[in-house]
Amino acid sequence: MERSRVAIVIPALNEARTIGAVLARVREYGDPVVVDDGSTDDTARLAREAGAEVVSHPVNQGYDAALNTGFARAAELGYRYLITVDADGQHNPAQLSEMIGYLDQGYQLVLGERDRMQRAAETLFALLAARRWRVRDPLCGMKAYAVELYREAGQFDTFRSIGSELAVRSVVGGCRFTSMAIITRDRADAPRFGRRFQANWKILRAMLILLARYGRAPAVA
Repeated sequence: MERSRVAIVIPALNEARTIGAVLARVREYGDPVVVDDGSTDDTARLAREAGAEVVSHPVNQGYDAALNTGFARAAELGYRYLITVDADGQHNPAQLSEMIGYLDQGYQLVLGERDRMQRAAETLFALLAARRWRVRDPLCGMKAYAVELYREAGQFDTFRSIGSELAVRSVVGGCRFTSMAIITRDRADAPRFGRRFQANWKILRAMLILLARYGRAPAVA
């Protein structure tokens, strides 16, 4: 496996407890690009010490803004594949090998499907996305993209889609995609989208905007 082709894009906000362990494990599969999204702890310093490419936001801009920054930096550095992983230890880096394998087979997009949903709004979003686009877990934070999908779109996200817009846009556009099961662990920190009402509202908002913008069924790849 040629690691230098693969950027592991990791948005991080106050993840000093977990970032070192996450980076130690993902480096086997690709080069980590960490976006420190306005952290007030040692996230950025620890990521640099672990050898990651680090881009810092001076203030917190949110999950999708962090991914916009990370994808822009990874594309600028010339990576062929871009894979998103959470900084909190929720994802198993050993599954990166399978994702990269699918990309090497010619798939342009690999969608993670978690073994459990955390909120009612996520379940609703997943049901609608599966019916409309054949995307069964649009909010999974572990996805893999061929860089040309990002270059064609021009950016990762335009409206705070909770990491789902580029994937849905690419599927509707007819990209070749597949899905794989993702086993998740308990988070080592607070949920990144807030709790209960706030989180469910953000998810429902993203779902409604996606349906308005990309409501048609996917093209045949």
